[in-house]
Amino acid sequence: MRKIVVPGELLSDKSPRGKDIIIENGKAYATVMGVYDDQKNSFVPLEGPWYPQSDDLVIGIVEEAKLTTSIVDMNSLYKGLLISKYSDTNMESGDIVEAIVRDVDETRTAVLQRPRKLFGGKIIDVKPTKVHRILGREDTMIRQIEQSTGATIKIGMNGRIWIKGGDVALASKAILQIEEEAHTSGLTERINKMLTEGKNNK
Repeated sequence: MRKIVVPGELLSDKSPRGKDIIIENGKAYATVMGVYDDQKNSFVPLEGPWYPQSDDLVIGIVEEAKLTTSIVDMNSLYKGLLISKYSDTNMESGDIVEAIVRDVDETRTAVLQRPRKLFGGKIIDVKPTKVHRILGREDTMIRQIEQSTGATIKIGMNGRIWIKGGDVALASKAILQIEEEAHTSGLTERINKMLTEGKNNK
């Protein structure tokens, strides 16, 4: 059974899978609001910031472009830093980029690599804790949205999503509904129904 838990609430005598958990005297407690599944012994946070890790894919906006470095807004407490030796792409302020986190330092700076510019499109921001639900198991949810809407969608682990082409409005609506209802059961079926009805009404 799945249930909503609040910070400090006991989850299990076993250590569940997931982040934002503390263990005291062999018992696991939630540190943020989330959903605990006692059958799977898993905890999914509903709130909380994104902490960059190596190999995370991010979507950012270039804030400041210099000759050897560029500062990237990642919708986070952390700033992205693009260094010319890790990039052969010339950046300008306002560019939308997809990049990979190389490393993170103690100054809340994430060094980025392999940037790729994204042209046009629309950006929406969601809570980073909901990204895995938007992607779905083995990316099945986001592939369904792309197939149903004809849109190209790039999802950053920082909670920033880029959408271009096809039915951008329907794709955005589906993503925002998943963010809002991520903790509820039967969500996949509701999203599929909404996408089908959205296509049929065109």
